[in-house]
Amino acid sequence: MSSVTKENYAVLLEEAVNFHGHLCAGIESGTRMAICGLQKIGIADPKGADKKKLMVFVEIDRCATDAIMVLTGCRPGKRTMKIVDFGKMAATFINLETGKAVRIVSKMKKNTDGTSDMPDFSTVSDEELFTITNVAVPLQPEDLPGKPVRTAQCADCGEKILDGREIEHEGKSLCKPCLTQSRYYVPLP
Repeated sequence: MSSVTKENYAVLLEEAVNFHGHLCAGIESGTRMAICGLQKIGIADPKGADKKKLMVFVEIDRCATDAIMVLTGCRPGKRTMKIVDFGKMAATFINLETGKAVRIVSKMKKNTDGTSDMPDFSTVSDEELFTITNVAVPLQPEDLPGKPVRTAQCADCGEKILDGREIEHEGKSLCKPCLTQSRYYVPLP
């Protein structure tokens, strides 16, 4: 694995393409987001010496997320990548050791015909590709990698709720689906 720098863009892009399965604008954008984000927060070796110092929030469940995941080594299962699907081509990179965080948002726009004007991702500046903002991300102990800090049981459905995600309502601990009566699935008889 090469260091995650703009000078190694071609090698990093190839790694992202091999993981994702094809080359597309999202993979190119995500590759550059990862390079930019890591550089801005001072992470030089995300899969080695710095792997316990890094967390990433991604705001879309599309191609760019694959590039960011493979190049940073962050994964939802390791609790170092959080997918907060706002449908935005954006990611926030956090150095857990220093607290420095930067949010990067793609400036790429779709044309009226649905196509995008593709820049040369290997040469264009970060500032041309992205809006880059220093941010603070107030993390709680239950947001960090590691074993669950606490567990609860939903008073309605009886399912276990990890990492402080329960909501206290009228003296009961509830999971979000039971409290809001909003699920992504419909139980069948």
